Amino acid sequence: MPVRGSIQIDDMYCKGCELCVAACPQHGIALAMDVLTPRGYHPARLVTENCTGCQVCGIVCPEAAITVFRQAKVLARGG
Repeated sequence: MPVRGSIQIDDMYCKGCELCVAACPQHGIALAMDVLTPRGYHPARLVTENCTGCQVCGIVCPEAAITVFRQAKVLARGG
């Protein structure tokens, strides 16, 4: 079972620098060109369901605008 993840991007801090877009190994982040943040930037958005919660985007974000969530693995009991 692949690990699932998700991200939350805080528009108050995202400045649309695209570092997370370039760093995402799943190619799952893009700028929302139809949206402007309160500071006048196009914010990043998760655009695919392929997020694994690897945290690379959160690590490279200079504004700490990305929070990464990972789905807990459920272990099956043998028996």
